[in-house]
Amino acid sequence: MTKWNDQLDLLIKSRTPLILIRSKEEERVEILVKEATKRLSNRRLATWDYIDGLKGILNSDGLGSRQPIAVLQWLEKVDSSQPTILLAKDFNRFSDDAGIARMLKNLSTKLRNTSHTIILIASNWSPSSDLEECLTILDLPLPQENELRILLENISKASGSDLSNETLEELTHACSGLSEIRVRQVAARALAQRGKLSKNDLPEVLDEKRQAVARSEVLEYFETKATPADIGGLDALKVWLKQRHAAFSDDAREFGLPLPRGVLLIGPQGTGKSLTAKAIAHSWSMPLLRLDVGRLFAGLLGASEAKTRETIQYAESMAPCVLWIDEIDKGFGGDARSDGGTSQRVLANVLTWMAEKKTAVFVVATANGIDRMPGELLRKGRFDEIFLLDLPSHQERFKILELHINQRRPNLNIPIQAVVDRTEGFSGAELEQTVIEGMHHAFSEKRELLETDLILAATQLIPLSKTAKEQLDFLKDWASSGRARPASIKIT
Repeated sequence: MTKWNDQLDLLIKSRTPLILIRSKEEERVEILVKEATKRLSNRRLATWDYIDGLKGILNSDGLGSRQPIAVLQWLEKVDSSQPTILLAKDFNRFSDDAGIARMLKNLSTKLRNTSHTIILIASNWSPSSDLEECLTILDLPLPQENELRILLENISKASGSDLSNETLEELTHACSGLSEIRVRQVAARALAQRGKLSKNDLPEVLDEKRQAVARSEVLEYFETKATPADIGGLDALKVWLKQRHAAFSDDAREFGLPLPRGVLLIGPQGTGKSLTAKAIAHSWSMPLLRLDVGRLFAGLLGASEAKTRETIQYAESMAPCVLWIDEIDKGFGGDARSDGGTSQRVLANVLTWMAEKKTAVFVVATANGIDRMPGELLRKGRFDEIFLLDLPSHQERFKILELHINQRRPNLNIPIQAVVDRTEGFSGAELEQTVIEGMHHAFSEKRELLETDLILAATQLIPLSKTAKEQLDFLKDWASSGRARPASIKIT
């Protein structure tokens, strides 16, 4: 937090009139501002909220209660010989009032000639264009590991017990990404149940992180039991993913490898993109978070950028984890002119984060095509690699059919070569549907599944390769020019 504290101190000393600190941790912000006031010893701190009014100034307690403009008028009259920091809570709720907005703009000019500073606390506020020019925005990151270590040590000592260095390190690492108040809640539950902090609290920490994701509007904690064995084919992609998994280890850091960024999976519907995302998370023993891009853009104008910041914060709080952005081409493939440029700004924020992130969040993005895909997403370096998941080959169709039959009729051994020959151009999902449809035929006649049932089912299904042939051909031509790697190993 040293760098953040230095930024805050510099803004105050340089007479920045209006500072917006974006955070949900109101209590923590107040403590940090109090510490800044002590470091800048010639200043005093006043706090204000709508119910209690002004606090911290002798003979002025309660001033401005239910009157937000009154506290601004008070600060305007304070003599510059008494440099004052006004910490205003929830003030963004009143910014739509024309008088308050005008007063803030006036103060943004007048306070430059004084040593007074107004600090506003808000979490999801996107200021209007008028006020945006007046505000200096400072995002408060979640507590860093050294802060969490000190917090856990203090809680443990206050409860009359000491933590071993090993347990302290494990709990500190597990709590990484949680807000201070959430850590205190986990600790309070642990003390109520067992009277001390210990390794037994690790599941509680993970549960707290899951609840944090559940409170998110755009992220879903996705339970999955899929494994690479559930995927027929895609052997080249499987080999690549195995290498990337190894790159998350401490040995990889010592070797000089950076943390993997992620992978973009492009291909027609039903080729296993979503299943691959699920299998990565399960086989790597990482939580899977699914990002609903549609919800990211739903709501008030300006809220999407705030939701993006919140989403990134939630994802980093679950690290190491897999962030699955499904159908990214639909989410970011719209016309920027129709949404005032919101999609472009959100995309820019996501790409910047992916390029600069230092946490173990592996992004798996899936797309059905590239015709609506922003060029920024396809440039080398955005993802570690781009893979094309093509329609399965002859050998892969055999594996996929065999896989689905074994999953549903594990003791059944029937020939399927004729089915494989008749399903050229079928996707993995269409092959699965072939097996299910064949089983319906057999079940309706109260007998075991036969190869003829599968052949009949295959002849009744019109595959995507016929209904969307032009789109698939375009995708193959694009990938063959060296822009994407094939996910399957070609058999010659």
